[in-house]
Amino acid sequence: MNAHSQPTPASNFPLPITDKEGLRSALAEANLPTLLMVYTTYAQDRAYLESFAPYMTGIYTAEAPSNVPEDMAQDLRDRLFALLTSPTPPVERPIDPELLRTMMSVSVGEEVDPAIMPVLYDQMGFERPVPRKDIPGRIPPPAGFRVLVIGGGMTGIAAGIKLGEAGYDYTIIEKNPDLGGTWYENRYPGVGVDTPSHFYSYSFELNPDWSSYHPKGPEIQNYLTGVAEKYGIRDHVQFQTMVVAARWDDAQSNWHVTLRDVKTGAERVEVANAVLLAHGVLNRWSFPNIPGLDSFKGPKMHTAGWDPDMDLTGKRVAVIGTGASAAQLAPAIAGKVSSLVIFQRSKHWVLNNPDIAVPVNENIHFALRHIPHYKEWFRFRVYWFTGDGLYGNVKMDADWPNKDVSISAQNDAARNYALHYIHNKLAGRPDLIEKIVPDYPIFGKRIVLDADGGWLDTLLRPNVTLETDHIDHIEEDAIVTKSGKRYEVDVIALATGFELAPALGPLKVYGRGGCDLAAAWGKDEARSYLGVMAPAYPNFFMTLGPNSAPNHAAGVNMVLEAQIHYIIEALDKVVAAGGKAIEPTEQAYLDWNVKVEDQMKQMIWSHPKAKSYYLNSKGRNYVSCPFKLADYWSWTRNPDPEAMVIS
Repeated sequence: MNAHSQPTPASNFPLPITDKEGLRSALAEANLPTLLMVYTTYAQDRAYLESFAPYMTGIYTAEAPSNVPEDMAQDLRDRLFALLTSPTPPVERPIDPELLRTMMSVSVGEEVDPAIMPVLYDQMGFERPVPRKDIPGRIPPPAGFRVLVIGGGMTGIAAGIKLGEAGYDYTIIEKNPDLGGTWYENRYPGVGVDTPSHFYSYSFELNPDWSSYHPKGPEIQNYLTGVAEKYGIRDHVQFQTMVVAARWDDAQSNWHVTLRDVKTGAERVEVANAVLLAHGVLNRWSFPNIPGLDSFKGPKMHTAGWDPDMDLTGKRVAVIGTGASAAQLAPAIAGKVSSLVIFQRSKHWVLNNPDIAVPVNENIHFALRHIPHYKEWFRFRVYWFTGDGLYGNVKMDADWPNKDVSISAQNDAARNYALHYIHNKLAGRPDLIEKIVPDYPIFGKRIVLDADGGWLDTLLRPNVTLETDHIDHIEEDAIVTKSGKRYEVDVIALATGFELAPALGPLKVYGRGGCDLAAAWGKDEARSYLGVMAPAYPNFFMTLGPNSAPNHAAGVNMVLEAQIHYIIEALDKVVAAGGKAIEPTEQAYLDWNVKVEDQMKQMIWSHPKAKSYYLNSKGRNYVSCPFKLADYWSWTRNPDPEAMVIS
């Protein structure tokens, strides 16, 4: 699929598989569409593949029962068992692109557009990219060409890996004592990820060992630090260091970056040819402006600043907020506290995702670890149903009749699915139903994912109160609402999210002629080209910059990989041209923003009832990418020479 890639070698999965009992058990429980893809990879029997097509549906859960007749399913398992245990291992042959597309289409029960084949092949890990520095004919970066990466989280680690593979000298600046970013910082009970684990990982480092289909924070942190160790990233990191400012030197065509030691406060200046901003968007805590908060005498913690040594047993606890963090925290602590009062500031749609609480059993682990290509094809299914498959939920149908409560047939179906779950879970509690069901279309804000034993079950516990009366003030030992209710509490948990504006945070960036990026953007008017660059700021690259966050679906890992690829392509173009700097033209920047604004008018975030942290003070969404992941990936393959200026 790519001139610089090659199929993953079969030697990564030694054949024949000698643990026949383990294989039989794995085949009995493994995902059947995924097994069919593995078999077809070797057999390339189109007729056999298509015999399964009538039984494949577009319904996804990790361990969904199969609609395939048992005799057909067992025949497939028997064929795979014979193939994988044969003393003469099967030979892998290149797969014709049309057969590959048919395989994908059968797997998910719907037609796969040929146009998105390259992104699927790349992001599912089907290929092992050749390190860029080994590409024949590529001009290597000159000695001393240095890239400074700000942030050592998921993006910074990936950037370091790919810059190293491209032969660039790089340094990662990280304010914390360790790598991991948000997963290092967020340690509150129950912290985890909404994205399914088998997609929330690097395409070049798929992990067959996730313990559950939605892992908790410590496991994600261990994955990230494990990948960093494998690629020697720590050798390139300056820990407990903050970037204060970056100033472009017009005469020397490089960046002078002011760094501050977190422990001593001492500052120094380092020089870099390029700066890559990888500090993420969820790293500045948002504190509520509640009178008396500072007067509270007990412990008060933002979820991102949780004290893991805090013992809540028998305590009276208040949680302020009902978003994703609160919905993870509350179920994790409700069973040990004496009372829990949850203060709701705004309503969030609650969607049932039964996979959240499901562990990956040993038979599935066996399949992921030992059956060739199983984990890649399994990742494909996860992406398909939790990535761009959800785009119809956020794209308005101009002809949809009831736009007050939904925006499309797919969005309406999701709304009804959520309502059914809420009404079933809270049957007999119409007071709670009235409190939590929003009046805006589902996906207008970030949703809360739930499962048995989770958020809604927690609200039903006798020691839990959901309070919708707004907080008036906080006293030394209590929270008082507008109507005068007084809740005595020992601990306050602030599940109040993050501050996205200003986009740069405290960082100061000065481009050509000293132009100030923070001043140009103001508090919440951040704009860019492709979410990656801005004119007048040469060799300054952003990741997850303005309007590039994938808020319609899972996929932040996919976007950050695409952006890192684009950034290195841009740097390579500078090197190949014998130049020193690259930046987008003013026209390219303006055209891109017009394209974003036009598309945004068709998205759910422009719905009059959809008020969220994605919107700035003027109601403009400056965070979300209004395009499909696959389209954005395609646009970031190569910088458009007409849109770039190399100097």
